Amino acid sequence: MARLNDDAQWIILMGFLVSFSFFFLALVINQSTVVGQTTAESVIEFPKNDIRDVRDVIVRNTTVSNSTEINSDITVISLSRKNAVVYYGWSDGLIIHYNNGVTVFNENWTHI
Repeated sequence: MARLNDDAQWIILMGFLVSFSFFFLALVINQSTVVGQTTAESVIEFPKNDIRDVRDVIVRNTTVSNSTEINSDITVISLSRKNAVVYYGWSDGLIIHYNNGVTVFNENWTHI
């Protein structure tokens, strides 16, 4: 830049400043969170292991004589530990409902 006059140096300096600003803004906008839920997020947030655990406990304890007490225990424990509403009942088989605010899972389970 030694051979350029002062006006040309300012033009080149401002060009670098503007391009750096555009790069910084593009980086900030790229890193900002997108409002809404994409398919990848919903797959990641699907509580597969939580549903398996609750389902396993319900299926193992369906033959116990005091099922109303177990039903209320499962509801209270799942709500306090997993922040999920879980209940089950019988209607042509076992019906399991799981809802944690993001995922709603319903299952009809029949034993042959």
